This record gives sequence, C-alpha cells and structure tokens, in this order.
Amino acid sequence: MILRSRRVVTPSGVRPASIHVRGEKIERIDDAPAEVDYGDLVIMPGVVDSHVHVNEPGRTEWEGFETATRAAAAGGVTTIVDMPLNSIPPTTSVAALLKKAEAMEGKCRVDVGLWGGAVPGNARALQPMLREGALGFKCFLVDSGVPEFGHLDADGLAEALDALRGTGAPLLVHAELADRLGSAHGRSYRAWLDSRPPEAEDAAIDLVLREVKRSGARAHIVHLSSSGGLDRLRRARDARLPLTAETTPHYLHFEAESIPDGATEFKCAPPIRGHANREALWRGIGEELLAAIVSDHSPCTPELKRLAEGDIEHAWGGIASLQFGLPVVWSHGRVTLEQLALLMCSGPASIAGIDSRKGAIAPGFDADFVVWSPEERFRVTPDLVQHRHKRTPYLGEELCGVVTATFVRGRKVWEDGREVGTAFGRWIREK
Repeated sequence: MILRSRRVVTPSGVRPASIHVRGEKIERIDDAPAEVDYGDLVIMPGVVDSHVHVNEPGRTEWEGFETATRAAAAGGVTTIVDMPLNSIPPTTSVAALLKKAEAMEGKCRVDVGLWGGAVPGNARALQPMLREGALGFKCFLVDSGVPEFGHLDADGLAEALDALRGTGAPLLVHAELADRLGSAHGRSYRAWLDSRPPEAEDAAIDLVLREVKRSGARAHIVHLSSSGGLDRLRRARDARLPLTAETTPHYLHFEAESIPDGATEFKCAPPIRGHANREALWRGIGEELLAAIVSDHSPCTPELKRLAEGDIEHAWGGIASLQFGLPVVWSHGRVTLEQLALLMCSGPASIAGIDSRKGAIAPGFDADFVVWSPEERFRVTPDLVQHRHKRTPYLGEELCGVVTATFVRGRKVWEDGREVGTAFGRWIREK
C-alpha cells in the first residue's frame, strides 16, 4: 500500500511524500506515485495516548476496551496505554496484569499498552510485572478514590523508585500531597478548586524531584495542572535529571472562571485552574518543558455523576475526552503540525518506552496514521461521541480538525465517521 499527501508529518518536517507500507510496517518514504492520494489532508503519525482509564475487568457498566478503543480510533488515536486502578482487581500484580490482558482480547480497535500500579507493599512485584509486559507503573501520593488502590507515602515512593532503578521504566506519579488539601461541600466549583490548591501539586513535585535525584530512577508527573510545576521541570531539565511531565487538553482549553457550579463533567483532580494558570501552561509548552499532551480519559456512568451533583467533593472525578484531544489542542492555534506530533505522538510513545515503533512516520515504524483536515470545523454533539457514556465537558464546543481516516499497523480502522473492519488491536508489551 502507498499513501500520499502534500502534507505528511515526518521527523524532518511537513512535506509532500508517499508512504510505502509493507505488511504492518512503514517500508520507506519517497515521492513515488501512490495508490491512495489524500491531496491536502494531513497524514500524521497516529496519536499515542499514554493516559487512559479503562474499567475492565470487573466494572463492565463503565468504560470498557471495546468502546474506549472505538472512541480512540474516531479521534485518530492508534495506541492507548491503560491505567491500572479502575479495574477489579487493580493491576498491581503479575496475575492482575495478565487478567487485564485477557479481558481485552478481541475487543480493541487500536493497540493497547498496560501500566502497572505501585501501591504499598508491592515493590517486589514491579520488576516481575515489567518482565510480563507492563510498560511502567502509576502511583498516587494522595488518596486515589479507589479503595483497592492505596497511595504511597514518602517512604513508599522511595521504595518504588529504588525497585525501578536501572530498568528505564518510569514511575508515573499523581502529584498531590494530602496535608496541603482542604475539603469542599455543595455544588460550588470554586470550593472544589480551593480545596486542591496548586501548592499541593508543587510540594509533591518537590518530593518526587528529591527522590529522583537520590535514586537516579525515572519518574513522570501525570496530568500537570499547576503552572508552578513548570519551574520544577526547568530545574530538573537543567540538572539533567530523569523527570518529565505531561498535561492534558482540558487544562489547556478550559478555565475555572467559566465552569458553572454543579457541572460535575468538569470535575477532575488536580482541578482545572484559572485563566492565568492556563496561559502559563501554554508558555511551558512553548518552552518545551512538557513531554506530552494526553487525555486522562476517565468517564463513568451518568448516574454516578448525577447522584453526586449536590456535593462536588464526592462526585466521581474524570474528564471524558479520548476522542477529542487532537482537535481540542489544535483549535487553539498555538502549535505547529510538527509540535503537535511531538506532543501527542512521539512524546507519549517515549514516556511509555515504545518510541522505537510508535509515534513517527519513519521506516521500520508501525504503519499507524491519522488522516485529518486541520482547517475543517465541527461541533461536538452526543451523536458524535463514541465512548460509552456521552457526558463530557466538550459537548457543544466548536473545534477545528476533522479526522478522515485512522490506520493501525497498515489497516484502516476508521473512515468518514464510521468504524471499518474488525477489532484486531494488539497488546503492546515490548519496549
């Protein structure tokens, strides 16, 4: 198969090119005539989303692999990496890792990697899980909201990093400290925001930075919300310490001043902060302080959201967004196509350690592509939403960037608003 466009996003820039695909891999890139010519549409590496919450096994009424990966394909995402805490059992042992892998067999329209979990008492299980296919490990420094998934104190953080020293695998850290948090009651979004101040994030990142320096192990801050974290990342970069961070489309798109009370579809932890903080995060992207933009897709049933609307602190937190990350980020007009590919394709692939085969249009890489129209606009309506539950803060938003087709390992899985072919997504477990 040969695909061509006048705008192909390659590691050396955007240019007219023909992509030769043999089997599941990119064989070469040249200027030969092509079987399929997409004209002025952009061909970009398939988006890699390294922060997605799928609830299988054990919570089948919530988001599952079938609906999550269909939404991914609709949004040009060709690889997701699933978080360990929302399934039953949580992915904190070899047995649980293999059970989750079994649960996704035959259901996935895109490729899937798995994060393991670092919880109190399981440090000795981390390397065995790596050998069985975990790409790294997620931990919390504050209550996760999931009783089965405990959080690490400072000693537990040190123990987990020591267990990963020399492996190259990252410890992904939800960076908030409990002693800096307050409480929120009622419908007020402002109360929720005030209960989780930026100081809670900044202090947690300081702790992680100290432990990375001591241990030499690799750590990664997930869903950075506080712009104060940017200075910590700058110091880590200057000291050449193995600490990276990501942010999310919702922290770059929304601002606290515009969120109405009782709108639990906006609730997440850390919270969406104010306008000035959002602008500082965009400046951090311009300074290349952030390694990736990923979704933190974490939907639940509308019933659970509605039950808690009278008390925002106890509403289930999570933003349903997997399908819309690409157009949300592009709509702001603050990144080039090359920067977009770094932040949403090769950057997340590098975090997960799969960047030798995912995240770039280059010979030897998997033939994962998103074909899309950057100039075309659309409005997010419930009928477009492909994840299981339609409640998302992006409903009604007008965005720029329409996905035409998605290819996973050389096979088309999405075209013109509909799924194509069968679910042949694969567990990505090798580095």
